[in-house]
Amino acid sequence: MGKDNLFAGNVYSHDSWDRYWQGTLSRVNGNLGTVTTQTNTFFGNYGVTSRLNVIAMVPYVTTEASQGVLSGLKGFQDISLAAKYSFVDTPLTNRGSLRVIGVVTGGFPLTDYNPDFLPLSIGNQSKRIAARFTLNYQAHWGWYVNGSGAYTWRSDVTLDRPYYYTNDKLYLTDQVDMPAVFDYVLSGGYLKHGLMTDFSFSQQTTQGGGDIRRQDAPFISNRMNYYKVRGMAMVPLPKLRNLALQFAYARTLAGRNVGEATTLTTGLLYTAHFHRRSPRQ
Repeated sequence: MGKDNLFAGNVYSHDSWDRYWQGTLSRVNGNLGTVTTQTNTFFGNYGVTSRLNVIAMVPYVTTEASQGVLSGLKGFQDISLAAKYSFVDTPLTNRGSLRVIGVVTGGFPLTDYNPDFLPLSIGNQSKRIAARFTLNYQAHWGWYVNGSGAYTWRSDVTLDRPYYYTNDKLYLTDQVDMPAVFDYVLSGGYLKHGLMTDFSFSQQTTQGGGDIRRQDAPFISNRMNYYKVRGMAMVPLPKLRNLALQFAYARTLAGRNVGEATTLTTGLLYTAHFHRRSPRQ
């Protein structure tokens, strides 16, 4: 966002799966049926300068399973605070410009939800710090391409029990060491006059952790890897100034200890322009 501009709104996502990977084995589970996660994310992105943005996000999450005796959970999950800075913003030939962007993000739980209830937990109760770098090329006529990668460090999690079993080992403690996570995203699309389309491929790799045991529930420190594709469109509303609608579809193509999920997303987004008055002479 440009200086003194605020981009804010609410994004709703509906994520569901009835097959999942237990390690690398694709299977179904009659005790769960279809697992659905609905998330309302409230966010704001403010342009402090033409290069520096500050961002805040808070999701409200609801989970449920269509079969079995397990009841879903709901509540506010984790707040995320981020600073986004454009280190390089320079013309590249006469056809477009190149930007190098860095983002530092911190997150922590907002409520005392139970993380030890996968796949129906609303989060993992781990504090986190992430660093992301993005290389962006924007052509003057609207087309763009991005390459982005991030590394996330996660703090230990405290369980409400004095032991647990994972990765073929019994741990006589309530502290769970959460492995770090690396992800990258390759994307391209069109952005001009408020209209945006985006198509992306992403991969997440957990830096450690074990697999889900046969006939057992997932555990919070499991290795959770995936390959995912996503398509998104953001369309401005011509008769409602500064408002836009967002639609997205994502599909998990392959993974490890995650659901074979389909995610549908809609959002209502608003851009506000604040103009600071010059001091009087």
